[in-house]
Amino acid sequence: MAITAFKRYEMKFMLTQAQLDTLIPKLLEYMNPDDHCQNGKEYSIYNLYYDTSDHNLIRHSLSKPYYKEKLRLRSYFVPTSSNDKVFLELKKKIGGIVNKRRAVLTLKEADDFINFGKRPVTMNTMTQQVVNEIEYFLSHNDVAPAVYISYKRLAFFGKADKDFRVTFDYDITTRRTELSLEKASYGEQLFDKGKYLMEVKISSAVPMWLSKILSDLFIYRTGFSKYGQEYQNACPHLYPSQCVNY
Repeated sequence: MAITAFKRYEMKFMLTQAQLDTLIPKLLEYMNPDDHCQNGKEYSIYNLYYDTSDHNLIRHSLSKPYYKEKLRLRSYFVPTSSNDKVFLELKKKIGGIVNKRRAVLTLKEADDFINFGKRPVTMNTMTQQVVNEIEYFLSHNDVAPAVYISYKRLAFFGKADKDFRVTFDYDITTRRTELSLEKASYGEQLFDKGKYLMEVKISSAVPMWLSKILSDLFIYRTGFSKYGQEYQNACPHLYPSQCVNY
């Protein structure tokens, strides 16, 4: 069982196809493609977001509080076995700083932990700590799968700073039925084809070269949450009883 911890700032931008096509060659002067994105290739991400029956977690998040958290199950392929490895992630945002804690579990371990409170077998102190944090979250939030969100991603990391990442997500697909990672990706598109969600992930200040490029291309920072936008689409008046199933 493995664990990864992240602490960083995340900035989001919405791009058109033309802006993306102009930006990528400029990025490559300072950044390298992720190992899974060589020669223009992308990879896919599949997520299950958990929430309470009254959607309290996402409603709280949309109110832009100082502190918010969310739980999701993530995979980089469509699992075909209960023994396939997945990432159980607890993501917290405190005053603009994102802390993400995740452990690699089998799909069965993750399901048993979330649904029945059965702790996975941990291997080290760090993993124990993440499991403790998720267990505490589950003890205070009666959650179940709320929405499935998948998308394709292009990713780059800095040549001088490998912790500096820029990603582009597109073909963002959502649904509120068949909430399982084992199901194929299908559902509603979150926004029109030819639009890209760009995320800049940094541990310190944005490089000056990137700020200048974004300014020259009229690319401006925006607030955006995939789950938040999906919830607003599904529940246009923000009343849980008006959520629709796609």
